[in-house]
Amino acid sequence: MSGVTGERASAGLDLPSLQDRRARYGVFFATYLYQGLVAGFSLTALANHLAALGLPASEVGLHFAIAGLPWTLQPILWGPLVDRASRARMGRRRVWSVVAILGGQAALAGLLLLPGPQALGALGLVFLLHSVFAALLDTACDRLVMDHVPEAELGRTSACTRGGFVVGTSLGAALFGWTLAAYGFRESVQLLLLLSACAALPALLVREAPGDALLSLGRHPLVAAAVRPLPFRRFLRRLRLGLSRPRALRLIGLCFAIDGALAAFELRFGVDLVQGYGWDAAALSRVQAGLALLGGTAGALAVGLWADRAGPLPALRHLCRASATAFLIAAGLVAAGLAGTAGPAILGLTNVLPGLLVVALVPALMRASRGRVGAATEFEVYMATMNLGSVTGGAVSGALAPVLPLSLVAGLCGLVLAGCAVLAGRPHLILRPAREPQRPSP
Repeated sequence: MSGVTGERASAGLDLPSLQDRRARYGVFFATYLYQGLVAGFSLTALANHLAALGLPASEVGLHFAIAGLPWTLQPILWGPLVDRASRARMGRRRVWSVVAILGGQAALAGLLLLPGPQALGALGLVFLLHSVFAALLDTACDRLVMDHVPEAELGRTSACTRGGFVVGTSLGAALFGWTLAAYGFRESVQLLLLLSACAALPALLVREAPGDALLSLGRHPLVAAAVRPLPFRRFLRRLRLGLSRPRALRLIGLCFAIDGALAAFELRFGVDLVQGYGWDAAALSRVQAGLALLGGTAGALAVGLWADRAGPLPALRHLCRASATAFLIAAGLVAAGLAGTAGPAILGLTNVLPGLLVVALVPALMRASRGRVGAATEFEVYMATMNLGSVTGGAVSGALAPVLPLSLVAGLCGLVLAGCAVLAGRPHLILRPAREPQRPSP
Protein backbone atom coordinates (compact mmCIF):
# COMPACT_ATOMS: atom_id res chain seq x y z
CA MET A 1 0.00 0.00 0.00
CA SER A 2 1.39 3.43 -0.86
CA GLY A 3 1.96 6.02 1.82
CA VAL A 4 -0.82 8.31 0.51
CA THR A 5 -3.27 5.44 0.35
CA GLY A 6 -2.33 4.33 3.85
CA GLU A 7 -2.81 7.87 5.23
CA ARG A 8 -6.21 8.24 3.56
CA ALA A 9 -7.32 4.84 4.79
CA SER A 10 -6.32 5.53 8.37
CA ALA A 11 -7.90 8.98 8.28
CA GLY A 12 -11.11 7.57 6.85
CA LEU A 13 -11.32 4.98 9.61
CA ASP A 14 -10.49 7.65 12.24
CA LEU A 15 -8.17 5.24 14.02
CA PRO A 16 -6.68 6.28 17.37
CA SER A 17 -2.99 6.88 18.03
CA LEU A 18 -0.63 6.38 20.96
CA GLN A 19 -1.24 9.99 21.98
CA ASP A 20 -4.55 8.71 23.34
CA ARG A 21 -4.01 7.35 26.85
CA ARG A 22 -6.58 4.55 26.55
CA ALA A 23 -5.21 3.52 23.19
CA ARG A 24 -1.69 3.32 24.65
CA TYR A 25 -2.77 1.01 27.43
CA GLY A 26 -4.80 -1.08 24.99
CA VAL A 27 -1.91 -1.52 22.55
CA PHE A 28 0.68 -2.34 25.19
CA PHE A 29 -1.63 -4.79 26.97
CA ALA A 30 -2.55 -6.56 23.72
CA THR A 31 1.05 -6.68 22.48
CA TYR A 32 2.17 -8.49 25.61
CA LEU A 33 -0.97 -10.63 25.56
CA TYR A 34 0.24 -11.80 22.15
CA GLN A 35 3.68 -12.65 23.51
CA GLY A 36 2.15 -14.35 26.55
CA LEU A 37 -0.05 -16.63 24.48
CA VAL A 38 2.97 -18.00 22.66
CA ALA A 39 4.97 -18.29 25.88
CA GLY A 40 2.12 -20.08 27.64
CA PHE A 41 1.90 -22.54 24.79
CA SER A 42 5.62 -23.24 24.41
CA LEU A 43 7.20 -22.70 27.81
CA THR A 44 4.46 -24.11 30.05
CA ALA A 45 1.84 -26.23 28.28
CA LEU A 46 4.19 -27.77 25.73
CA ALA A 47 7.01 -28.19 28.27
CA ASN A 48 4.69 -30.06 30.64
CA HIS A 49 3.37 -32.10 27.71
CA LEU A 50 6.92 -33.07 26.78
CA ALA A 51 7.59 -34.07 30.38
CA ALA A 52 4.45 -36.23 30.33
CA LEU A 53 5.80 -37.95 27.20
CA GLY A 54 8.83 -38.99 29.26
CA LEU A 55 11.46 -36.58 27.94
CA PRO A 56 14.14 -35.84 30.56
CA ALA A 57 14.66 -32.44 32.15
CA SER A 58 17.94 -31.94 30.29
CA GLU A 59 16.21 -32.19 26.89
CA VAL A 60 13.31 -29.96 27.96
CA GLY A 61 15.86 -27.44 29.28
CA LEU A 62 17.64 -27.50 25.92
CA HIS A 63 14.34 -26.64 24.21
CA PHE A 64 14.05 -23.57 26.44
CA ALA A 65 17.66 -22.59 25.83
CA ILE A 66 17.35 -22.72 22.02
CA ALA A 67 14.12 -20.71 21.99
CA GLY A 68 15.60 -18.11 24.33
CA LEU A 69 18.78 -17.36 22.40
CA PRO A 70 17.40 -14.42 20.33
CA TRP A 71 16.31 -12.71 23.53
CA THR A 72 19.86 -12.74 24.84
CA LEU A 73 21.03 -11.19 21.55
CA GLN A 74 18.16 -8.69 21.41
CA PRO A 75 20.28 -5.55 21.93
CA ILE A 76 22.66 -6.55 19.13
CA LEU A 77 19.97 -7.71 16.71
CA TRP A 78 17.35 -5.02 17.10
CA GLY A 79 18.29 -2.28 19.60
CA PRO A 80 20.42 -0.13 17.28
CA LEU A 81 17.95 -0.63 14.41
CA VAL A 82 15.00 0.67 16.43
CA ASP A 83 16.97 3.44 18.16
CA ARG A 84 18.45 4.79 14.92
CA ALA A 85 15.28 4.41 12.83
CA SER A 86 14.30 7.28 10.55
CA ARG A 87 10.67 8.34 10.52
CA ALA A 88 8.52 5.99 8.43
CA ARG A 89 5.03 6.83 7.23
CA MET A 90 3.74 4.20 9.66
CA GLY A 91 5.65 5.75 12.56
CA ARG A 92 9.29 5.70 13.50
CA ARG A 93 8.96 2.69 15.85
CA ARG A 94 5.58 1.21 14.92
CA VAL A 95 6.77 0.06 11.50
CA TRP A 96 9.05 -2.43 13.24
CA SER A 97 6.31 -3.76 15.50
CA VAL A 98 4.12 -4.48 12.45
CA VAL A 99 6.98 -6.24 10.64
CA ALA A 100 7.67 -8.28 13.80
CA ILE A 101 4.05 -9.40 14.19
CA LEU A 102 3.77 -10.53 10.56
CA GLY A 103 7.10 -12.37 10.74
CA GLY A 104 6.25 -13.98 14.05
CA GLN A 105 2.93 -15.32 12.77
CA ALA A 106 4.65 -16.74 9.69
CA ALA A 107 7.19 -18.48 11.94
CA LEU A 108 4.46 -20.00 14.13
CA ALA A 109 2.76 -21.36 11.03
CA GLY A 110 5.89 -23.48 10.53
CA LEU A 111 4.74 -25.62 13.48
CA LEU A 112 2.07 -27.06 11.19
CA LEU A 113 4.83 -28.63 9.11
CA LEU A 114 6.20 -30.68 12.02
CA PRO A 115 5.21 -34.34 12.53
CA GLY A 116 4.71 -33.73 16.26
CA PRO A 117 6.26 -32.22 19.40
CA GLN A 118 8.72 -35.09 19.76
CA ALA A 119 10.78 -33.62 16.89
CA LEU A 120 12.65 -31.44 19.39
CA GLY A 121 15.30 -30.27 16.91
CA ALA A 122 12.79 -28.87 14.42
CA LEU A 123 10.57 -27.61 17.24
CA GLY A 124 13.45 -25.64 18.72
CA LEU A 125 14.31 -24.12 15.35
CA VAL A 126 10.72 -22.94 14.78
CA PHE A 127 10.57 -21.28 18.18
CA LEU A 128 14.04 -19.87 17.59
CA LEU A 129 12.79 -18.14 14.44
CA HIS A 130 9.67 -16.89 16.21
CA SER A 131 11.81 -15.54 19.04
CA VAL A 132 13.82 -13.49 16.53
CA PHE A 133 10.64 -11.61 15.53
CA ALA A 134 9.25 -11.57 19.07
CA ALA A 135 12.45 -9.89 20.26
CA LEU A 136 12.02 -7.22 17.56
CA LEU A 137 8.41 -6.68 18.65
CA ASP A 138 9.50 -6.34 22.26
CA THR A 139 12.24 -3.83 21.37
CA ALA A 140 9.89 -1.68 19.30
CA CYS A 141 7.22 -1.76 22.01
CA ASP A 142 9.69 -0.81 24.74
CA ARG A 143 10.89 2.18 22.71
CA LEU A 144 7.27 3.20 22.08
CA VAL A 145 6.75 3.19 25.85
CA MET A 146 9.82 5.37 26.41
CA ASP A 147 8.77 7.75 23.62
CA HIS A 148 5.10 8.16 24.52
CA VAL A 149 4.50 7.34 28.21
CA PRO A 150 5.06 10.05 30.88
CA GLU A 151 7.50 9.06 33.61
CA ALA A 152 4.74 9.31 36.24
CA GLU A 153 2.90 6.47 34.47
CA LEU A 154 5.78 4.06 33.93
CA GLY A 155 4.75 1.90 36.89
CA ARG A 156 1.18 1.55 35.67
CA THR A 157 2.39 0.88 32.14
CA SER A 158 4.71 -1.81 33.47
CA ALA A 159 1.74 -3.33 35.29
CA CYS A 160 -0.28 -3.14 32.07
CA THR A 161 2.36 -4.95 30.03
CA ARG A 162 2.93 -7.47 32.80
CA GLY A 163 -0.82 -8.03 33.08
CA GLY A 164 -1.10 -8.61 29.34
CA PHE A 165 1.77 -11.07 29.36
CA VAL A 166 0.47 -12.92 32.40
CA VAL A 167 -3.09 -13.13 31.10
CA GLY A 168 -1.73 -14.45 27.81
CA THR A 169 0.60 -16.88 29.55
CA SER A 170 -2.13 -18.09 31.90
CA LEU A 171 -4.64 -18.49 29.10
CA GLY A 172 -2.06 -20.21 26.91
CA ALA A 173 -0.87 -22.53 29.67
CA ALA A 174 -4.35 -23.60 30.79
CA LEU A 175 -6.01 -23.75 27.39
CA PHE A 176 -3.18 -25.42 25.48
CA GLY A 177 -2.38 -27.74 28.38
CA TRP A 178 -5.91 -29.07 27.86
CA THR A 179 -5.96 -29.07 24.04
CA LEU A 180 -2.58 -30.80 23.75
CA ALA A 181 -3.86 -33.67 25.87
CA ALA A 182 -7.40 -33.78 24.45
CA TYR A 183 -6.94 -32.92 20.75
CA GLY A 184 -3.26 -33.08 19.90
CA PHE A 185 -0.41 -30.93 18.70
CA ARG A 186 -1.66 -29.78 15.26
CA GLU A 187 -5.07 -28.67 16.50
CA SER A 188 -3.45 -26.75 19.35
CA VAL A 189 -1.15 -24.94 16.92
CA GLN A 190 -4.12 -23.94 14.75
CA LEU A 191 -5.87 -22.46 17.78
CA LEU A 192 -2.67 -20.66 18.79
CA LEU A 193 -2.43 -19.02 15.35
CA LEU A 194 -6.04 -17.82 15.57
CA LEU A 195 -5.81 -16.40 19.09
CA SER A 196 -2.43 -14.75 18.56
CA ALA A 197 -3.69 -13.05 15.38
CA CYS A 198 -6.62 -11.59 17.32
CA ALA A 199 -4.29 -10.36 20.08
CA ALA A 200 -2.07 -8.62 17.49
CA LEU A 201 -4.90 -6.52 16.02
CA PRO A 202 -4.56 -3.43 18.30
CA ALA A 203 -0.87 -3.04 17.43
CA LEU A 204 -1.80 -3.26 13.75
CA LEU A 205 -4.67 -0.76 13.95
CA VAL A 206 -3.51 1.94 16.41
CA ARG A 207 -1.16 4.48 14.85
CA GLU A 208 1.91 5.87 16.51
CA ALA A 209 0.91 9.49 15.87
CA PRO A 210 -2.06 11.22 14.18
CA GLY A 211 -1.56 11.38 10.43
CA ASP A 212 0.59 8.26 10.24
CA ALA A 213 -0.26 5.73 7.56
CA LEU A 214 -1.96 2.54 8.65
CA LEU A 215 0.20 0.38 6.37
CA SER A 216 3.17 1.65 4.42
CA LEU A 217 6.86 0.83 4.13
CA GLY A 218 7.73 4.28 2.77
CA ARG A 219 9.48 7.09 4.61
CA HIS A 220 7.80 10.26 5.74
CA PRO A 221 8.95 12.91 3.22
CA LEU A 222 9.11 15.77 5.73
CA VAL A 223 10.19 14.22 9.01
CA ALA A 224 12.74 11.78 7.57
CA ALA A 225 14.87 14.66 6.33
CA ALA A 226 14.89 16.27 9.77
CA VAL A 227 15.61 13.07 11.71
CA ARG A 228 19.08 11.87 10.84
CA PRO A 229 20.27 8.78 12.72
CA LEU A 230 23.50 9.00 14.64
CA PRO A 231 26.40 7.37 12.72
CA PHE A 232 26.62 3.74 13.79
CA ARG A 233 30.16 3.88 15.20
CA ARG A 234 29.38 6.98 17.22
CA PHE A 235 26.17 5.34 18.43
CA LEU A 236 28.06 2.24 19.61
CA ARG A 237 30.72 4.34 21.31
CA ARG A 238 28.13 6.28 23.33
CA LEU A 239 26.30 3.07 24.16
CA ARG A 240 29.50 1.39 25.34
CA LEU A 241 30.36 4.33 27.57
CA GLY A 242 26.86 4.32 29.06
CA LEU A 243 26.87 0.60 29.80
CA SER A 244 30.35 0.67 31.33
CA ARG A 245 29.16 2.94 34.13
CA PRO A 246 29.30 1.25 37.57
CA ARG A 247 25.57 1.86 38.05
CA ALA A 248 24.76 0.13 34.77
CA LEU A 249 26.98 -2.83 35.60
CA ARG A 250 25.26 -3.26 38.96
CA LEU A 251 21.86 -3.16 37.25
CA ILE A 252 23.04 -5.82 34.80
CA GLY A 253 24.08 -8.05 37.68
CA LEU A 254 20.74 -7.48 39.43
CA CYS A 255 18.77 -8.44 36.31
CA PHE A 256 20.78 -11.62 35.76
CA ALA A 257 20.54 -12.71 39.38
CA ILE A 258 16.76 -12.29 39.69
CA ASP A 259 15.74 -14.21 36.60
CA GLY A 260 18.50 -16.79 36.94
CA ALA A 261 17.40 -17.68 40.45
CA LEU A 262 13.72 -17.95 39.54
CA ALA A 263 14.34 -20.12 36.46
CA ALA A 264 16.74 -22.45 38.26
CA PHE A 265 13.96 -23.55 40.61
CA GLU A 266 10.86 -23.28 38.39
CA LEU A 267 11.92 -25.67 35.62
CA ARG A 268 13.37 -28.25 38.01
CA PHE A 269 10.33 -28.25 40.30
CA GLY A 270 7.85 -28.57 37.42
CA VAL A 271 9.65 -31.60 36.00
CA ASP A 272 9.95 -33.18 39.46
CA LEU A 273 6.23 -32.79 40.12
CA VAL A 274 5.31 -34.55 36.87
CA GLN A 275 7.97 -37.26 36.78
CA GLY A 276 8.71 -37.75 40.48
CA TYR A 277 5.39 -37.15 42.19
CA GLY A 278 2.93 -38.25 39.50
CA TRP A 279 1.27 -34.91 38.83
CA ASP A 280 -0.79 -34.65 35.65
CA ALA A 281 0.90 -32.27 33.18
CA ALA A 282 -2.35 -30.52 32.24
CA ALA A 283 -3.26 -30.08 35.92
CA LEU A 284 0.17 -28.57 36.62
CA SER A 285 -0.31 -26.14 33.73
CA ARG A 286 -3.66 -25.05 35.17
CA VAL A 287 -2.21 -24.47 38.64
CA GLN A 288 0.69 -22.46 37.23
CA ALA A 289 -1.69 -20.46 35.05
CA GLY A 290 -4.00 -19.64 37.96
CA LEU A 291 -1.17 -18.51 40.21
CA ALA A 292 0.39 -16.38 37.49
CA LEU A 293 -3.00 -14.81 36.73
CA LEU A 294 -3.53 -13.95 40.39
CA GLY A 295 -0.20 -12.20 40.72
CA GLY A 296 -0.05 -10.66 37.26
CA THR A 297 -3.40 -8.85 37.27
CA ALA A 298 -4.50 -7.41 40.62
CA GLY A 299 -1.02 -7.88 42.08
CA ALA A 300 0.69 -6.20 39.13
CA LEU A 301 -1.69 -3.24 39.23
CA ALA A 302 -1.06 -2.75 42.95
CA VAL A 303 2.73 -2.88 42.47
CA GLY A 304 2.53 -0.54 39.46
CA LEU A 305 0.58 2.08 41.43
CA TRP A 306 2.99 1.62 44.33
CA ALA A 307 6.00 2.13 42.06
CA ASP A 308 4.51 5.32 40.55
CA ARG A 309 3.86 6.82 43.99
CA ALA A 310 6.86 5.68 46.04
CA GLY A 311 9.37 4.99 43.26
CA PRO A 312 10.30 1.62 41.74
CA LEU A 313 13.20 0.73 44.05
CA PRO A 314 11.29 0.69 47.37
CA ALA A 315 8.75 -1.67 45.80
CA LEU A 316 11.52 -3.82 44.34
CA ARG A 317 13.37 -3.99 47.65
CA HIS A 318 10.34 -5.18 49.61
CA LEU A 319 9.33 -7.67 46.93
CA CYS A 320 12.84 -9.17 46.87
CA ARG A 321 12.76 -9.56 50.64
CA ALA A 322 9.35 -11.24 50.56
CA SER A 323 10.39 -13.50 47.67
CA ALA A 324 13.57 -14.54 49.48
CA THR A 325 11.50 -15.51 52.50
CA ALA A 326 9.10 -17.46 50.29
CA PHE A 327 11.93 -19.48 48.73
CA LEU A 328 13.47 -20.27 52.11
CA ILE A 329 10.09 -21.56 53.33
CA ALA A 330 9.80 -23.63 50.14
CA ALA A 331 13.27 -25.04 50.78
CA GLY A 332 12.19 -26.15 54.24
CA LEU A 333 9.06 -27.86 52.88
CA VAL A 334 11.05 -29.71 50.23
CA ALA A 335 13.73 -30.76 52.73
CA ALA A 336 10.97 -32.12 54.99
CA GLY A 337 9.79 -34.42 52.19
CA LEU A 338 6.57 -32.47 51.55
CA ALA A 339 7.25 -31.47 47.93
CA GLY A 340 4.49 -33.71 46.59
CA THR A 341 1.72 -33.02 49.10
CA ALA A 342 2.60 -29.35 49.57
CA GLY A 343 3.16 -28.84 45.84
CA PRO A 344 0.40 -26.20 45.39
CA ALA A 345 1.67 -24.22 48.39
CA ILE A 346 5.26 -24.34 47.12
CA LEU A 347 4.11 -23.25 43.66
CA GLY A 348 2.26 -20.33 45.24
CA LEU A 349 5.26 -19.28 47.33
CA THR A 350 7.68 -19.39 44.39
CA ASN A 351 5.42 -17.93 41.68
CA VAL A 352 3.11 -15.16 42.92
CA LEU A 353 5.46 -12.72 44.66
CA PRO A 354 8.54 -13.43 42.48
CA GLY A 355 6.40 -12.89 39.38
CA LEU A 356 5.78 -9.31 40.50
CA LEU A 357 9.46 -8.41 40.70
CA VAL A 358 9.58 -7.42 37.03
CA VAL A 359 6.69 -4.94 37.51
CA ALA A 360 8.85 -2.87 39.87
CA LEU A 361 12.10 -3.58 38.04
CA VAL A 362 11.01 -2.38 34.57
CA PRO A 363 10.29 1.26 35.59
CA ALA A 364 13.71 1.39 37.25
CA LEU A 365 15.38 0.09 34.09
CA MET A 366 13.46 2.57 31.90
CA ARG A 367 14.42 5.42 34.19
CA ALA A 368 18.06 4.34 33.92
CA SER A 369 17.86 4.21 30.11
CA ARG A 370 15.52 7.04 29.22
CA GLY A 371 16.99 10.16 27.67
CA ARG A 372 20.12 8.44 26.39
CA VAL A 373 21.11 8.15 22.75
CA GLY A 374 20.59 4.39 22.68
CA ALA A 375 17.66 4.27 25.09
CA ALA A 376 16.01 1.18 23.61
CA THR A 377 19.32 -0.61 23.13
CA GLU A 378 20.45 0.07 26.70
CA PHE A 379 17.08 -1.03 28.07
CA GLU A 380 17.19 -4.19 25.97
CA VAL A 381 20.65 -4.95 27.33
CA TYR A 382 19.08 -5.08 30.77
CA MET A 383 16.14 -7.16 29.54
CA ALA A 384 18.41 -9.46 27.55
CA THR A 385 20.45 -9.98 30.69
CA MET A 386 17.27 -11.07 32.45
CA ASN A 387 16.52 -13.48 29.61
CA LEU A 388 20.09 -14.73 29.68
CA GLY A 389 19.70 -15.31 33.39
CA SER A 390 16.48 -17.24 32.77
CA VAL A 391 18.05 -19.36 30.03
CA THR A 392 21.15 -19.99 32.15
CA GLY A 393 19.08 -20.88 35.20
CA GLY A 394 16.95 -23.34 33.24
CA ALA A 395 19.92 -24.97 31.55
CA VAL A 396 21.97 -25.23 34.74
CA SER A 397 18.97 -26.57 36.64
CA GLY A 398 18.52 -29.45 34.20
CA ALA A 399 22.22 -30.25 34.11
CA LEU A 400 22.59 -30.26 37.91
CA ALA A 401 19.35 -32.11 38.62
CA PRO A 402 21.07 -35.49 39.29
CA VAL A 403 23.52 -34.05 41.83
CA LEU A 404 21.91 -30.99 43.47
CA PRO A 405 18.95 -31.54 45.89
CA LEU A 406 15.87 -29.45 45.11
CA SER A 407 15.80 -28.07 48.65
CA LEU A 408 19.31 -26.68 48.19
CA VAL A 409 18.30 -25.07 44.89
CA ALA A 410 15.38 -23.32 46.62
CA GLY A 411 17.61 -22.18 49.49
CA LEU A 412 20.22 -20.75 47.11
CA CYS A 413 17.49 -18.89 45.21
CA GLY A 414 16.33 -17.34 48.47
CA LEU A 415 19.83 -16.16 49.31
CA VAL A 416 20.30 -14.64 45.85
CA LEU A 417 17.02 -12.71 46.16
CA ALA A 418 18.02 -11.50 49.63
CA GLY A 419 21.20 -10.07 48.09
CA CYS A 420 19.12 -8.36 45.40
CA ALA A 421 17.02 -6.74 48.13
CA VAL A 422 20.18 -5.31 49.71
CA LEU A 423 21.29 -3.79 46.39
CA ALA A 424 17.81 -2.37 45.64
CA GLY A 425 17.94 -0.66 49.04
CA ARG A 426 20.86 1.49 47.87
CA PRO A 427 19.44 3.64 45.04
CA HIS A 428 22.63 5.66 44.56
CA LEU A 429 24.42 2.48 43.46
CA ILE A 430 22.11 1.71 40.53
CA LEU A 431 20.19 4.86 39.47
CA ARG A 432 21.21 8.37 38.53
CA PRO A 433 20.04 11.06 40.95
CA ALA A 434 17.00 12.89 39.60
CA ARG A 435 18.92 16.17 39.47
CA GLU A 436 21.39 14.85 36.88
CA PRO A 437 20.59 16.15 33.38
CA GLN A 438 19.64 13.63 30.73
CA ARG A 439 20.68 13.81 27.12
CA PRO A 440 17.76 14.26 24.72
CA SER A 441 16.74 11.14 22.84
CA PRO A 442 17.18 11.37 19.04
